[in-house]
Amino acid sequence: MRDSLLARIVRSPEGAIGSVALLAMLALALAAPWLAGDDPLAIAGRPLLSPGFHAHLPLGTDRLGRDIFSGLLFGARSTLTVAAAVMVTALAAGAAIGACAGYVGGWLDEMLMRLADAAQSVPSFMLALAIVSVAGPSQPVIVAALAASAWTGPARVVRAEVLSLRQRAFVEASRLSGRSTLAMIFEVILPNAVAPLLALAAIIVASAVIMEAALAFLGLTDPNVASWGAMIAEGRSVLRTAPHVILAPGVALAFVVLAVSLVSEGASKAMARGQT
Repeated sequence: MRDSLLARIVRSPEGAIGSVALLAMLALALAAPWLAGDDPLAIAGRPLLSPGFHAHLPLGTDRLGRDIFSGLLFGARSTLTVAAAVMVTALAAGAAIGACAGYVGGWLDEMLMRLADAAQSVPSFMLALAIVSVAGPSQPVIVAALAASAWTGPARVVRAEVLSLRQRAFVEASRLSGRSTLAMIFEVILPNAVAPLLALAAIIVASAVIMEAALAFLGLTDPNVASWGAMIAEGRSVLRTAPHVILAPGVALAFVVLAVSLVSEGASKAMARGQT
């Protein structure tokens, strides 16, 4: 019996390391209230305390006296939540659009692919920046803004898969049984066309993490929610005198992006092995 795609990913060195790293970060984020208190924006001590100065402030404080360790864990919560929501939204929308375009074809395929071309012609961050600037810096708006440019890749991947699947014998048999077009797309075609999206999902998560941090750096996220990008922006003015303020969120950001990239690499290799 052939192994599942997830099993092959975890067995690869890249996939195993990336998965463990992501699970560790997720566990820390979920345990934030128990490890770092309830309010990461509360004043915890004197401003700009060095790491290790107090046992209850292991990473020190920022220039307002807030606990950097608490901000790091709660920032992981908000960053990972936004990234996961963007991934789910983009994959769901892209898969549905790509499946409809590939199965129906004709004018619908042409219209949806031109829509994808239009979305891809605008730089992803510029599109997100415009949407958030107009609609306001709330988490649902940020998720929608980041997903607005991320759905095009899944749509094209699923469309290509559907074009190769729709002439298969099992699809013809299902069509002849009298299934409706929507049932054919969502019950027969789509479940067999989503496997290649796993590697793409990791890329979407990595991009969402970076762009969410960039929006927070520019002050375009909810100021009442801890964010790594906001922490980096806060530390700019004290970079020379207190580099730990900017170093901690910067390392955390790089750690998550690297972990997701390793999972993506593992998924790519697992799919290549599955095709041989």
